[in-house]
Amino acid sequence: MAEPHRVRDALRSSMTAWATLTVRGDQAHVALAPDLDVLASQLDAIDPGWSLGWHCDHLDPPVVRARLSVLGATREGLATAHTLQDAKLAALADLARTYGVTPSSESLWVEYDPEDGANTSELETDAPAPRPLSRPLPPEAPRDPQMEKARRHIEDLLEQLKVAGKGGDAARILMRGYGETLEESRAIYKELHSLLKT
Repeated sequence: MAEPHRVRDALRSSMTAWATLTVRGDQAHVALAPDLDVLASQLDAIDPGWSLGWHCDHLDPPVVRARLSVLGATREGLATAHTLQDAKLAALADLARTYGVTPSSESLWVEYDPEDGANTSELETDAPAPRPLSRPLPPEAPRDPQMEKARRHIEDLLEQLKVAGKGGDAARILMRGYGETLEESRAIYKELHSLLKT
């Protein structure tokens, strides 16, 4: 039987990230959203089989659908934002509302710098501290140095594609992630690399 209050608590305690919704000149409109790292650690303790998926409905402006499955229940959130990553966070915040979690702060306008992004350093979040886990988490699997290297190569290539004006095409490819295995990462790298030649 689903225990939505546990998921609600996990979402509420993870509301410490800021999604940039829109940018107008040197101002950005930001809203509180769940921090994925904090949320993941909380959900691992609730349901080790939880899953979170993303679907990009539109690229410019980015419109993303988040789909969370935990404890046998699946819920979705939909949002648009300034960048693909911000849209993912905003969609997760929209999903949190289906559990009755509303941000402790209204959306705000802050200073925006094209290189540094939205200045949220002085904004406060009132998220409660995460509850202690009822059972310890298993030790984290050792990181594969080859996978880390593959990820860095993909990120370097992504920067080249952005400079070449092909960031949107690259984002479509990366919607499914960087790959779970070395072979998948290599295939994604080749697919991205082919964009540079077109």
